[in-house]
Amino acid sequence: MAGVSKGAAGEVLAARFLREKGYEILTANFRCRFGEIDIIATKKPYIAFVEVKTRSEDALFAPREAVTIDKQRRIIKTAMLYIQNTNIDLQPRFDVIEIVTRKNRPMEIVEIDHIQGAFDLGDLYAVF
Repeated sequence: MAGVSKGAAGEVLAARFLREKGYEILTANFRCRFGEIDIIATKKPYIAFVEVKTRSEDALFAPREAVTIDKQRRIIKTAMLYIQNTNIDLQPRFDVIEIVTRKNRPMEIVEIDHIQGAFDLGDLYAVF
């Protein structure tokens, strides 16, 4: 996978990780007018809307730090639209998978952390 981007590699690794943990991947890179969700997966009783953040081991900041409040709001809006347009009766959860890879080797994992419930709806009025 020479020339693969860190982000694309991270999403492939995260999907593999989730499948190994018993999740069913419904879709990847779901886009709408509000934004994008990297992975949408289910494992009863949850539907997980997963943001994947990948950094190399020499990065200055943890991958999760890139999931800003603004990014969270876009993900929540996108997730709500997805739920409205599908027949899913599961509890929504917003997760972050952070992946640290070897420098210059985006498919070689140093560390992977699945942060379940990394953020939540909080005050709905602030989102909409």
